[in-house]
Amino acid sequence: MQLSPPNLDTVRQTPPAAQARLVGDIGGTHARFGIADGAGAVGAILVLPCSAFDGPAGAIRHYLGQLSVPCPRTAAFGIANPVTGDDVAMTNHPWRFSADALRRSLGLERLLLLNDFTALALSLPLLRPEERHPVGGGSALDGHAIGLIGPGTGLGVSGLVAAGGDHVPLQSEGGHVTLAARDHREAALIDWFRRHHGHVSAERVLSGPGLASLHDAVRALAGQRAMPLPGAEVSARAMSGACPYCAEALHHFCAMLGTVTADLALTLGARGGVYLGGGIIPQLGGFFARSAFRRRFEDKGRFSGYLASIPTFVIATPYAALRGAAAALANPIRVGHEAAEGAQ
Repeated sequence: MQLSPPNLDTVRQTPPAAQARLVGDIGGTHARFGIADGAGAVGAILVLPCSAFDGPAGAIRHYLGQLSVPCPRTAAFGIANPVTGDDVAMTNHPWRFSADALRRSLGLERLLLLNDFTALALSLPLLRPEERHPVGGGSALDGHAIGLIGPGTGLGVSGLVAAGGDHVPLQSEGGHVTLAARDHREAALIDWFRRHHGHVSAERVLSGPGLASLHDAVRALAGQRAMPLPGAEVSARAMSGACPYCAEALHHFCAMLGTVTADLALTLGARGGVYLGGGIIPQLGGFFARSAFRRRFEDKGRFSGYLASIPTFVIATPYAALRGAAAALANPIRVGHEAAEGAQ
C-alpha cells in the first residue's frame, strides 16, 4: 500500500504526550487525522483513503505508525454518519464498528464520536478571516444562529444555535430532506432522479455522486446517449467549457444548492451567517462565486430582503473539522457518543 507520509516539519510540532489528543475527520472517501495540543491547535495532519483499510482502527494505526508515536489516551473523531450510540454503520462507506471496541483496541481512556458536520460547526468560531471567502453581501449578527452545509461524498448539514451567550452545535441529518424544484426544468431533472431512486433527497443531487447523476439526467433529457463521468470530471469539464451538458449540470447544482442553503437559513434564523464546507465547493473557486448560488439563495419572495442581509461564506481551509473535534472534547454540552474507560 503506497501512502504518502505526513510532512516532517508538521510532525515535529507534535505536543508532549500528556497534552496530546488524537483527532479525526472521517468521511465517505477520506479520513483525516491529526494531533491536537492542550489549546486545540492541530498538527501532524495526514489524509488517508478509507478504501485502503478495513476499518478505522487500521487507518489510525497506519497514521500513528507514520508518526512513530504512541496513541494518545484521548481522542475525538467526526464521522460522516448519524452518531446515535455505540454501533456505527457509515451511510456512504462500508465501515461498521463499535465505538467502545475501537476505544479498547487503541488503548484509549476516552473516545468521543460525533457527526463530522457537528465537528465542523464547532470550528466556525475559530476560523480566521482568511479561512473563509464571502459569496455575496450581508453582515453576520452576533448572538444569532449560524448555518452550515456542504456537499462532498454526501451532503452535510449542521449549525450553531445561540444559547446563553454561547452556541450549541446541532447534530443534524438535514441533507436527507426532500429536494424541491424551483422551475419546470428542475422539476424534469428531479423526476428523472425519482424514476431511478424513488425518494429524491437533497443529498441525492447535491453531492459528488449526485453531480455525476445530474450530468446523466441532463444528457438523458437532451436525448443524448449516456456518458458516465465522476463528479470531479463533470466539474472540470464544466469549468473549462469543454462540455455543455457538464456546464448545465454544474449550473443546476449551484442553483439548487442556493435554494437548499436558503431553506436552512430560514429554518435556523441564521442571521449569524451560513458557511459552505465539504469537498466540492472550495474547488470551484470563481465559478461558484459567479454561479446562480447567491441569486437563488436570495430568491424567496417576501423573504428575499431577509436573506439578502445574511452573509454566506465558503470555508477555505481543508482541516477545520479537526479543530472542531478538538473543541468538542472541551465542550460542556454533550455531543455525539462518548466511550470511556470504566463506563457501563
